[in-house]
This record gives sequence, structure tokens and C-alpha cells, in this order.
Amino acid sequence: APSSPSSPIANEPKYEKRWLDTLSVPLSMARISRYKTRTDKLRSNAFEVLALDGVSTGILQFYTAQESADWLRAMSTNISDLTLQNMKMANKCCSPSDQVIHMGWVNERLEGTDSSQLYKFKFLALKGSSFYIFSVPPVSTLDWVRAEKIYNLCEVLFKIHKLFLADDCWLQANLYLGIHQDFDLEDQRPYCFSVMVGHGKSHYFNVELGSELAVWEKSFQRAIFLEVQRTGSKTYMCSWQGDTLCFTVDFALGFTCFDSKTKNVLWRFKFSQLKGSSDDGKTRVKLLFQNLDTKQIETKELEFQDLTAVLHCIHSFIAAKVASVDPVFIDSQSIARKYMYSN
Repeated sequence: APSSPSSPIANEPKYEKRWLDTLSVPLSMARISRYKTRTDKLRSNAFEVLALDGVSTGILQFYTAQESADWLRAMSTNISDLTLQNMKMANKCCSPSDQVIHMGWVNERLEGTDSSQLYKFKFLALKGSSFYIFSVPPVSTLDWVRAEKIYNLCEVLFKIHKLFLADDCWLQANLYLGIHQDFDLEDQRPYCFSVMVGHGKSHYFNVELGSELAVWEKSFQRAIFLEVQRTGSKTYMCSWQGDTLCFTVDFALGFTCFDSKTKNVLWRFKFSQLKGSSDDGKTRVKLLFQNLDTKQIETKELEFQDLTAVLHCIHSFIAAKVASVDPVFIDSQSIARKYMYSN
């Protein structure tokens, strides 16, 4: 653009360089995609950034794997920092027991009508006592009630799926975790995890970077741990041999079973007394406890309407109990961080 003459005697205008934006994409609540549309194929040295309102940068193609990796890290870091700012703002309006622990974009695998595996962007959040799944991010307090799915954190189970390492340029840029093909693999995308919920159902997710997978693993562990401590105990209705019973998992006391009518305690065991369990995958579970006096194993068999939720709750309480005794336990159990930092 022409500038004003530097002096009154200048006869010709001078020129200066200025930035000219052809496109501006806000990174707050934005998402990144490295995959070719409707495929499990990674783009070579390229990715796309999509803003909250759907505006896209288009496919950003780079000359080398290192350049694309550098830009991908920079974009991802910027988006993460902005997401953290949004979380802090949201938490100012929430009670201490209803804080946002983590949130962000993922890809959820959907089963197509032709049995093909399709992925769709979803926005996940861990807030207070719940795990949320959104189609669009919540930007106001009212948006939190508009989630597609809401699950109690005590009744979900987070699982990392072993990774598939393809021979592509992204490996050269060290964007993988280093886990080899010795796990169960359900598709060709790396960085996958599932969240198993009640009645045997589950959601299968994929993230773009190994570092994101590590953050989700740690965040789920922390959110579940905090919720177990806040809740203290969970009670479920169950039955055995025609009797209606109540089964309680208590962070301090362990397991208690009592009659729903008389409230009489039938039996009680500590977490440390649970020596094993088995179930039929439907409604019935056998819990094996060691009697501290006789040292004998006692079998307690119960039937639940939602057996999966109860088993997940037991797992959450036991994990939280161990973590409260051994603070290093959670870090030692982290699959994603273990392989990311060792590579």
C-alpha cells in the first residue's frame, strides 16, 4: 500500500509491506483433523483446522513432515490454552463440586448402515459428577443441559485401545506413543479410547495426537477419583432368591448388603477382603470375600438390573481407594503417558 511521502520534497510515493488476511479462523473451541474425509487415512504432511462456527482453513499442506508437525503442535497448544481459559471462565459460575475437569474435541466412531466405520466430531466434557457428550461445545450455562448423553462418572470405565503404527510421515515427526500391535485393534486409527457405560454399552473415540490421549486418560482418572470422594457411597437395589436387597459400595466401609425392608445388615466386607469376582455378563455376579476370622472364602451372589454400572462403580471405588493410599498409583497405571514419555 502506498505510504505518505517521507518528506515534502519527495516526488514519488514509497511503499511498505503490510499483512493482508485472506482468511481468519478463531482457534477458541476449534478442532483439528488430520484424516481424509470418510477414511482412516492420514493426510501426508497436511491437516485442516475448523473453527467453532464451522469455518475451515481448508487443507494446509506443508513441504516436510517436520514443518507439518511443528505447525500441528503449535495449533494444538494454542487451542488447548484457549480451552483452558474457557474452562476457568465456566468454573467461576460453578460450585466447587461441579467444576469442569477437562473438555475437548474427539472423533466418535459410528456404525454405518452398510457396516462401514464412520467417525463424527464430538465434544466431550468431564464436569462435576458427570461425563458429557455434545455435538457442539457448550458456550453458556444453559448449554450443559443440552448434551446428547450424560453419564455418572462412578459408573463409567475408561479404556485405552492399543495403537496401530502405520508407515507414514507422522511417525518421523514423533507424534506417536510407541505402542506396538500387541493389543486389540478395532480399526486403523491410532490414539483410540473407549468409555464403557451401563447395560454393556460403550462409546469409541479417537483423538488426533498421542499427547491428547494421555491428557484424557489422566483427566478421567482424576474426575472419577474426585467424584468417588464427593459421593462417599453408592447404593443399588438387587435381589437374591426372591428377596429384595440393597447393596452399598462405601469409600470408608467397603461393601454392605442389607434387607431393603427391615434394613438389617446381612453382611459387610472391606475392600481388601474382596479376593475375586465373576459374572454371567447379564444380571448375576459372584463376589468372593475372605473371612478375616476363618480365612475362608465366602461367595456372595447377587442380581442387578444394570450389572455393568455396578461393576464399574466397584472398580471406581477400589481404584480411588488405592489411589488415596498410594498417590503414585494412578501415574504407574497410565498406559498413554508411560509410552509417550519413554519414547
